[in-house]
Amino acid sequence: MPATAPRTRVPAVLARGAVLAWGAAVAHPFLLLTALRTGPYRSAGLRLFLTAVAVGLTLPLARRNPLAALGLLLAGVFAAATTRPEAVLLYLPLLAADALVGRIAALHPLKILLPTALVTLAVQIASATYTTSGQDVFVSTITALALALLTAGLLGRSVRERRDHAAELRAATTAEAVAAERLRIARELHDVIAHSIGVIAIQAGVGRRVIETQPAEARNALATIETTSRETLAGLRRTLGALRGADGGGRPAPRDPAPGLADLERLAASTADAGVRVELRHLGNPDVSLPPEVDLAAYRIVQEALTNVVRHAATPTCRVTVERRTGTLLVEIADDGRGTPPGAALTGGYGLLGMRERAELLGGSLTAGPRPGGGFDVTALLPLPHQVPLPLPEGAPTP
Repeated sequence: MPATAPRTRVPAVLARGAVLAWGAAVAHPFLLLTALRTGPYRSAGLRLFLTAVAVGLTLPLARRNPLAALGLLLAGVFAAATTRPEAVLLYLPLLAADALVGRIAALHPLKILLPTALVTLAVQIASATYTTSGQDVFVSTITALALALLTAGLLGRSVRERRDHAAELRAATTAEAVAAERLRIARELHDVIAHSIGVIAIQAGVGRRVIETQPAEARNALATIETTSRETLAGLRRTLGALRGADGGGRPAPRDPAPGLADLERLAASTADAGVRVELRHLGNPDVSLPPEVDLAAYRIVQEALTNVVRHAATPTCRVTVERRTGTLLVEIADDGRGTPPGAALTGGYGLLGMRERAELLGGSLTAGPRPGGGFDVTALLPLPHQVPLPLPEGAPTP
């Protein structure tokens, strides 16, 4: 019961607030009539003050229900105008009515705004017949009332359009962010799984063929499958942990370090287990540190390219070149396999598309295609931030 008390208290407070708002707004016409007849010798200052108080009574309801507040305000204006007061005493109620029309324009569509504005203008014109004298004054008063009402309506519509435009921009930004995140997840899962599944499939086939004749080779294949499976599971846990942010117990999810170019030797070993020997070449200055996003993207590009070599190239060897240039990291994977027939389209599937997206997200580029002498080549250029040269050891010759 104590837990439900706050829930029942909030509606009760809201109900009391609504009753007070309606009661104050209903009292507005009567107080406005009283204000126009109050004070010794009908003091103008006192009447203006009481008129402002009467208009203020409609503010709570104007926030909740501007249409109802406008109706009560117009009723008070017309009733007060029939007493033929000084025109200056009705300026504030008329301005308040225009402000409510502007609020209605900001909150409601045109099918509600237009009839409301026409009724408001009609009541204001009818009230002007009691407070003006002379045709010229009457025409100028109507013109001023119409212009003021039109200005309030246009301002309210502009507020509504800006709000709608901002909501559309937020929705579009959210949709783009969701699409980008889905693409990133798909790309990461593809890169984590594709290479390992290729190795597992090949090793399973080898083990099945030699299990009767070469048990030792079959055991090696099973060991490779076990190792690769464990690495794949670790990569999946890392990816899912990064997406979830916390495990089921609410504790921070374990975050293993993301792979990078330092893991190419291990990647080459797993590729060799799949039947393709990888020749690694590191050019440039290997001591230059790479940004984490560039390091991960370069590793994933090499991983996916080697997966394609294992699956499609039908070659026992390939070459991976990593060159740290000034402001650029070059990654090239080349093989002498069967490549792509001349004139054939490079659809590439998700792997090639994912490699190109990784490069372009970092402001780089990726080219892939058959080599003139046979085989296939994948080359990625990834931009690097400006690197400050490391200080030379003492006594070393200057370049």
